[in-house]
Amino acid sequence: MADAASIALYSTFIIPNHLSHTISSRNSNSYTSIPTPFLPIQTRRRNHHHHQTFVLRCCITTTTTVNQKKNPIPWGCDTDSLENASALQKWLSEAGLPPQKMNLQRVEVGERGLVALKNIRKGENLLFIPPSLVISADSEWSSPEAGQVLKRNSVPDWPFLATYLISEASFMKSSRWSSYISALPRQPYSLLYWTRSELDKYLVASQIRERAIERVNDVAGTYNDLRLRIFSKYPHLFPEEVFNMETFKWSFGILFSRLVRLPSMDGRVALVPWADMLNHSCEVETFLDYDKSSKGIVFTTDRPYQPGEQVFISYGKKSNGELLLSYGFVPKEGTNPSDSVELSLSLNKSDKCYKEKSEALRKHSLSVSQRFPLQIKGWPLELMAYAYLAVSPPDMRNSFEEMAAAASTKTSSKKDMRYLEIEEQALQFILDSCETSISKYTKFLQGSESMDLDVTSPKQINRKLFLKQLAVDLCTSERRILFRAQYILRRRLRDMRTGELKALTILNGFRKFFK
Repeated sequence: MADAASIALYSTFIIPNHLSHTISSRNSNSYTSIPTPFLPIQTRRRNHHHHQTFVLRCCITTTTTVNQKKNPIPWGCDTDSLENASALQKWLSEAGLPPQKMNLQRVEVGERGLVALKNIRKGENLLFIPPSLVISADSEWSSPEAGQVLKRNSVPDWPFLATYLISEASFMKSSRWSSYISALPRQPYSLLYWTRSELDKYLVASQIRERAIERVNDVAGTYNDLRLRIFSKYPHLFPEEVFNMETFKWSFGILFSRLVRLPSMDGRVALVPWADMLNHSCEVETFLDYDKSSKGIVFTTDRPYQPGEQVFISYGKKSNGELLLSYGFVPKEGTNPSDSVELSLSLNKSDKCYKEKSEALRKHSLSVSQRFPLQIKGWPLELMAYAYLAVSPPDMRNSFEEMAAAASTKTSSKKDMRYLEIEEQALQFILDSCETSISKYTKFLQGSESMDLDVTSPKQINRKLFLKQLAVDLCTSERRILFRAQYILRRRLRDMRTGELKALTILNGFRKFFK
């Protein structure tokens, strides 16, 4: 492995795109028939007088630069545990949560979730959690001095809240959030908790592996930046035995899976105790928001529930890969209408116009290798534009700039741009990439049946079996989309070539006639 110090990169820590169950706006990218996942948005710190964007620079490396012994997280509970549920509900009620129509129970989908105690109507508002029970960047610290240090250093919301969560957890019973933190999972289901070898082994075929590695590196880089800039200067406030890589991985795992954006509270990001016990369903579209009339966090049901039924919200229109990345689960194959798979396309280095095409892409913040989402219903216009650029001959160099602009998701105006003279080559280019990906998925899925788990203890075997099953479920659903794209592309190419053959036959007939 390369030396970490020699390959340090710097990037801005950004809000990931999984916060969609509270984000009401979407990217306005044009599609053949489907939308793209939205782009990440930059973190903002809140100021009472004005809004200003601060950028936290992160030193991101392929390995953690701090050698630390991995210690188990001393707070929280098992993911399926109800041991602290009654204490959480009692504390919430005493702190101002009104009587609820739901109760926290063990469930089939999600291990634990909120279950209806009474009949719940479609269109009914539930929860009514007061803002005083919401954790945000404005929440009061048990260690006020620690909070003031972070604010003076303009730490953005995400690392600010991650540090806050660790700080409050370390105060145990003396923290006002003790009952809530005790009910949080000790190890959140998230790809953050997969080792690099597990990511390489189980997600070798999926592009979500790259996203997971980027996320792990972002968290490590953010922690290292905070450690160097702040924690090392205030060791009495941020002792390393409390504020370390393992606790940051835990707190970011909690944020990735539970932090929401509340549109009606100026887009504030927050943890909402009790509401975050709701599980996701692809069949509902309701999400959390602040209701000004009741002055509480609510969601409106879009279907009725009978007593004993689990109540669901939507975590947003996410692919199965995105759900695995942040939440650690994969919906059943074919049940997620927002499912997609990322298809990787690259310029051919032997292309005579490789340099010119690369420059055109770079002008629009694109690289020579790009990933585009495919859905069962189609693919984005940007993918087709990139394919046109990749196969275009030298005599079309005057169109390179236009093609690169159309391939960028940042271009505001979109049109269904077509170059009929190279459309067949562009579709074949996409098909070749699809079939390359399909072969990778097929190789993994065939090999998974005899995959050696390489563990001895029962607990490790259970974990490896669970991870392998998640990977199999993900790869099966992603390959299904690729098979659909392959079928459509082959049919279109066949129709084009059949049409060309007919036209050629007619033309030859005319030639013979005139002879």
